Amino acid sequence: MLDWTYTCIGLLILLLAGDSLVRGAVNLSLRLGVPALIVSLTVVAFGTSAPELLISVQAVRDHVPGLALGNVVGSNIANILLVLGLPAMFYGLRTSVCRSRKSYLFMLFSTLLFIAVCYLEPITWVHGMILLAALGLVLTDNFLDARAQRRRRRDGERAGAKGEEPEIDLEGVDEDMPWWQIGVFTLLGLIGLPLGADLLVEGASNIARSFGVAEAVIGLTLVAIGTSLPELATSIMAARKDHADVALGNVVGSNMFNLLAIIGIASFFGEIPVPAAVLSFDLWVMLGASLMILPLIFMHWNISRFGGFMLAALYALYIWMVFS
Repeated sequence: MLDWTYTCIGLLILLLAGDSLVRGAVNLSLRLGVPALIVSLTVVAFGTSAPELLISVQAVRDHVPGLALGNVVGSNIANILLVLGLPAMFYGLRTSVCRSRKSYLFMLFSTLLFIAVCYLEPITWVHGMILLAALGLVLTDNFLDARAQRRRRRDGERAGAKGEEPEIDLEGVDEDMPWWQIGVFTLLGLIGLPLGADLLVEGASNIARSFGVAEAVIGLTLVAIGTSLPELATSIMAARKDHADVALGNVVGSNMFNLLAIIGIASFFGEIPVPAAVLSFDLWVMLGASLMILPLIFMHWNISRFGGFMLAALYALYIWMVFS
């Protein structure tokens, strides 16, 4: 019971601390004159994935690297089957209006690169450098695309279009937030993230040992679902407002960052062996789930309520197979 308490408290602290860090860092960056575009591509991306990153780093440092790998692979599977499936089951998702081909191809490339790195196991800092280099290319391409779009918009306004250039919508922005409050949010995030990660990794690894299952199994299921809750909440709100592009972009961006950044950084803290079961099963489930959304991107299909139910049912089947 104590281990379950540690795990739940650790997860709660991680989620709250991650949100606090994003709020503090975003407002601090904007106050210091950093453009919103740069903040959205860096600070927000790193901040929202901070819980998964801290869990993976702590797991490697505590010599339970299977938890780190399971967290990343399990989160990516949950992001597609659960984070898209549940909102679609209740509201449907009009993904036919989304234009995310390049981002999706980047995600698919990241998935294949990650699988190749896993087959070179154990994952070392050299492989981590390769993953981080790929992340750098993705971020650079996104930055150049966004800057080009803003330039075209400004040129159109000069040619006679009315209205000002819309600001990038960043969650947590408060123009009236005082400096002391920015400092408190940032400090709470920096203190809470390692504390929550330590509690969750300690509790989850003890639970794995008490049930006689591998740490990777706990990472693929319990930890992965917990750390996917922010993405799930975002997708549900987006589906309610008929913003399928936000829901799909949330999943694609999160999956890319999980594969390239989290394991890439965690590998600098120790070698990460890849369990045989992950190589033979879970990695291919992750790739299969990634390919399942290909028709949404290239054939402009929508996810109906029945389609959402099927995605959620497939995730339940996957969880059953992992434990069996």
